[in-house]
Amino acid sequence: MHSEQQITIAIDGFSSCGKSTLAKALARKLNYTFIDSGAMYRCVALYAIRNGCVLGSHKINLSCIVSSLSAITIQFGDADANGNRAVLLNGEDVSDTIRQLEVANIVSEVAAIREVREFLVKQQQELGKNGRVVMDGRDIGTVVFPKAELKLFITAKPEIRAQRRFLELQAKGEANSLEEILENLKHRDRIDSTRAISPLTQAEDAIVVDNSDMNEQQQLEYVLDIVKNTTSH
Repeated sequence: MHSEQQITIAIDGFSSCGKSTLAKALARKLNYTFIDSGAMYRCVALYAIRNGCVLGSHKINLSCIVSSLSAITIQFGDADANGNRAVLLNGEDVSDTIRQLEVANIVSEVAAIREVREFLVKQQQELGKNGRVVMDGRDIGTVVFPKAELKLFITAKPEIRAQRRFLELQAKGEANSLEEILENLKHRDRIDSTRAISPLTQAEDAIVVDNSDMNEQQQLEYVLDIVKNTTSH
C-alpha cells in the first residue's frame, strides 16, 4: 500500500454490525486516526438523560436538547494499544457509560434531530479534514465525507447482530435479554433508515460488506484487500 496516499475511509451501516470494531482495527493496521461518530451521538444522548431532556423510553424534549448543545464538549483521548480511544464528555471519561442500553434506547431519536446532526457533522468534518482517517457511523459516506476515497457499507442479519451485542453486554455483566436487544436494534434500524435528516442510506459508490458469516479477522483481511486495491490505483 502506498503510504503517501492519505485517503479517508467512510464506514456506514446498521447498529451492532461491527462497524467500530472494523474501523478501529483498520486504523490501527494503517496507522490512521479512528473516529467513532456514534460515540458522539451517544454523548449527546447521555447529556440529555442526565439533564432532564428525556421524558421516557423513546421520548425526548426537543427544545431542551437543542438549547443544551452549546454546553456540550466532546473529545477523544489518545488511542491505547488496542486502538481504543477514551470518549470524554465535558472532560469526563464516559466510554463505558455511553454503551449502556439506557443510552441505546434514546440515541436514534437524539440523532434524528437536525440541530444535533449539524452540530456534530461540523465537528466530524473538522476532525477528518486532513485525511488518514477511518470514521464510522450512519451518514459518513453520504453527508460527512461524500468525497471519501473509500466508502464501505457494513451489514449483517438482525439476529446475528443481536446475538453479538448480547454476548458483548453479557461479558460486561449487563443482563439484557436477547429479545430486548433484538427489539432495540430493529427500533434503531427503523428510525435510522426513515428519519428526515441524513437517513441511513448506502452511498451509490459504497462497497457492501455483509459480515453475517465472517469473524472479525476475516472481515479485516477482506477489507484490507479493498483498501489495498483502492490506494494502488
